[in-house]
Amino acid sequence: MPTRTAAERREEARRAYDAYLAECPARRLLDRISDKWVTLVLNALADGPRRYGELSRKVAGVSQKMLTRTLRSLERDGLVSRAVTPSVPVRVDYALTPLGESLLPVVAAVKAWADDHMGEVAAAREAYDGQAGSREAF
Repeated sequence: MPTRTAAERREEARRAYDAYLAECPARRLLDRISDKWVTLVLNALADGPRRYGELSRKVAGVSQKMLTRTLRSLERDGLVSRAVTPSVPVRVDYALTPLGESLLPVVAAVKAWADDHMGEVAAAREAYDGQAGSREAF
């Protein structure tokens, strides 16, 4: 049996992933990166490292528990790094890793699309909700 390089093994594993299968690790990753807090935190880190408090202010509405959970999961997945600077008080900075930066164009595009098309989506919702009464007659 011929020896395969690490790159060949990674490519083979990549082809084996199928996010349509419930047990696939790619599905779990897709679930993670499609989370609204993940998208917003990654976008908030696009301009460079931020402290926890800065992230909390930037991502309005996120609870301390959810921000902490999101940052930990992003760190675990290798998308965000956490740097502790010993000082009084201790300084902790979060930054995108190269892997996180590679995901940034995708999540930035989704956020931009939502910002650009919210008016159209709101109009479609209003039209749909206006027709809901006529659909219930069937």
